[in-house]
Amino acid sequence: MSWLAEPWQYEFFRTGLLAVLLAGVLCAWVGCYVVLRRMAFLGDGLSHAVLPGLVVAYIGGWPLWTGALVAALVTTAGIGWAGRRQQVTEDSAIGVWYTTMFALGLVLMQRAGSYRSVTHLLFGDVLGVTRGDVAVLAVLTVLVSGTLWLLHKELELTTFDPQHAESVGLRPEWLRGILLVLLAVTIVATIQTVGVLLTSALLVTPAAAAGLVTRRLLMMMAVATGIAVLAGVGGLYASYYRQLPSGATIVLFCALAFGVARCEAWRRRHCRTNRVHP
Repeated sequence: MSWLAEPWQYEFFRTGLLAVLLAGVLCAWVGCYVVLRRMAFLGDGLSHAVLPGLVVAYIGGWPLWTGALVAALVTTAGIGWAGRRQQVTEDSAIGVWYTTMFALGLVLMQRAGSYRSVTHLLFGDVLGVTRGDVAVLAVLTVLVSGTLWLLHKELELTTFDPQHAESVGLRPEWLRGILLVLLAVTIVATIQTVGVLLTSALLVTPAAAAGLVTRRLLMMMAVATGIAVLAGVGGLYASYYRQLPSGATIVLFCALAFGVARCEAWRRRHCRTNRVHP
């Protein structure tokens, strides 16, 4: 079992592992709402749209999360403005804003001197995460998870039955806005871990796999957390021993878990069908 203990002697591995655990919990919890509310495209769009903020922060020598947060909030507001009064459908507004912001980020990357110097913004670098990055991630994780806990009943009701929620005095659009802000903060928090291109997969894949196992929200969040954490740990070990890109490896482990869950869901459905029609 020495292979399990060997990486722990290095601080970069311990720090990276803590970051992966925090990011896994955060993405799993928010990701369940993203999947249940069919907001996966929005999550993907936001994860790409933060690129110009990341590049500007990198060029200016500021904390990356500050630039990403500003870009995410600007994009969220822009999508709401473009889709106001349903003159433009939400998916069209998302497509316009995220492609525009991502293209702007690519143009700004030229100001950094070369694409190579900012590649980590696109693909992440778990093993390069610092203690300061982990501290910011921990604070944002507590902030987002605490808000989800406080608004759990309201968010659950507006997710499954928005008409009934409105009839009892809740405002689904306001709660959706809060969820969008939490989604933006989650994306900002995990960018450093898995990068722009893979953040949406970490948000959606564990939650989608959990959705194949159960439809109860709390159980779904627990299963998604387990998948994200196991995929993060497994991906980090594989990255360490096989010199693979850490972010991509973690996402591939998540995809493997989704494949297993999909096969199990098919097996259960097939067994039920055989019992009903012998």
